[in-house]
Amino acid sequence: MNTDVMISLQGVSKRYGSFQALHPLDLTVMRGEVFGFLGPNGAGKTTTIKMLGGIMRPTSGRVFVAGIDLLKDPVAAKRRIGYIPDRPYLYEKLTAYEFLRFIAGVFEVPEDTFESRARTLLERFGLTRWTDGLIEGFSHGMKQRLVLTAALIHEPELIVVDEPMVGLDPKGARLVKDLFRTQAADGGTVFLSTHSLEVAEEVCDRIAIIQDGRLRALGTMEELRQQAGAEADLETVFLSLTGDEAHEAAIRGLRERVEP
Repeated sequence: MNTDVMISLQGVSKRYGSFQALHPLDLTVMRGEVFGFLGPNGAGKTTTIKMLGGIMRPTSGRVFVAGIDLLKDPVAAKRRIGYIPDRPYLYEKLTAYEFLRFIAGVFEVPEDTFESRARTLLERFGLTRWTDGLIEGFSHGMKQRLVLTAALIHEPELIVVDEPMVGLDPKGARLVKDLFRTQAADGGTVFLSTHSLEVAEEVCDRIAIIQDGRLRALGTMEELRQQAGAEADLETVFLSLTGDEAHEAAIRGLRERVEP
């Protein structure tokens, strides 16, 4: 397999009983990319994210991370992944430092390496003052920052993140955007599922749009505009490619009423 390929989904599908949540999906994401994964509610985004993160097994198909088959060698594959779900679980009776130490232990990060990384990451995400504070006393935004810190403690090659901006203030959101670009610049990869079209348009190198469990479009912003036949922002392109004409017309009408 090409060593420049970070993610390779080969015919990956997921079925729940008689319901086909994700139809066979083929997708390749390269090292150094921030890759956006967009779609309406129920499109299959979170299902795909969970299979990519090794949380859920696909009904069929194969998932490769950095050339490693996630089903055949899940431990080796997961060592390369920093997984951030949309609803992360935190052990709230631990301090921030204790939680980071626990996560570092799971990934077998050496003690001296952990100390240095923990200090650097806590400072980057503005959590140094709360290192010894119980997580149960953290605000939602602080918890989100701690989850991001924990996902980076083992220096993963791939960050898989579902709705990263939920609960973050503007400063936190900027930190996360900068993190994504830094990860890509350093040769890592970010696979980002989000409802925020603004975030996707700002930070993603390529974007895939999924609907009803099927891939509808894939490419750079310019390529998506060409597919949609629209020289417009991502919102308009998204609505055009997902066929939601009624929603698009409603938004257009609202704008006409409120704009001078």
